Formats: sequence, structure tokens, C-alpha cells
Amino acid sequence: MPGTRLDPIDRKILAELQADGRMTNVELAKRVGISAPPCLRRVRTLEEAGFIRGYHADVDARELGFEVQVFAMVGLVSQAEADLSAFEERCRNWSLVRECHMLNGEVDFILKCVAPDLSTFQTFLTEELLKADNVASVKTSLVIRGAKDEPGVPFDVLEERLSRDA
Repeated sequence: MPGTRLDPIDRKILAELQADGRMTNVELAKRVGISAPPCLRRVRTLEEAGFIRGYHADVDARELGFEVQVFAMVGLVSQAEADLSAFEERCRNWSLVRECHMLNGEVDFILKCVAPDLSTFQTFLTEELLKADNVASVKTSLVIRGAKDEPGVPFDVLEERLSRDA
């Protein structure tokens, strides 16, 4: 099980940083019950190992003028690996696309898009997404409101599972 490569202190560090990535190393060390120097070493090791991919501010899109959020379900003509990879690369280059996930089932990809207004999204949809190579179909759903937007993983579930397996 992947989570077992980390000891309880490492998992606590990750949980604390996931909740508040801006806390000082001294505060983090206090919360996880170790001194600051080994805490900093552990954080750097977690970063180097890829458990921590980065630190980001959780900005409010609406406050910044991005009033439109849309999920776009994309079907492709071909699901050959080269075509899937080419579509993923294209998505990485579209700034309105904030998330891109390949799915199994009827839909090949789901994209989370943000735009300042419906007109901007419509232009992206008709001039970029629908005209992209290999795109067969796009179905969109406009977000009315969000009820939950939690980053990361539920560490409580991981800890419960690890304690059961121990």
C-alpha cells in the first residue's frame, strides 16, 4: 500500500501542510511533535520524493472576475495512445482549462474550465475545443454553485485504513 512508505510523522506533516501550506516550519514542527530541524529535513525529503508537488494560494476565481465555471465532457475520434497524449498536451496549453482528466466509459476526458464570462467560454468552445484535432463531441455543464472543493486527499481515511491493516 503506497501510504505505508511513510511513517506517521511524515503523514501528519503532509496533512498539516495540505491544510495550511503557509505555516512556518516552527509551527509545523510543533503541530507534528518534533523539533524544527528534523521537520525541515522531512519536508525537503517529501518534496524531493514527489509527495509534495508544490505550494499554491487558493484564489477566489469569482473575486478575480472569473464568473463562469464549466465542466466539458469530451469524446475523441481515436483513443490511440498518441492521440490521447496529443489531446492532453493541447489541454495543458489552453489557459481556460484548469483541470483535465482522462476517464473510462462514454466520455474520454472531463475538463474543468473557467472564464470571465459566457462569451469568452463560448469563443473557446467554438474556436478552440470543438476545432481541435481528434475531438468528436463536447457536452458542457455550467456550474451553478459549488458545495465542496477540498484539495488533496482525506488523511483520516488513510490513517484509519493503516491502523486496520496493522
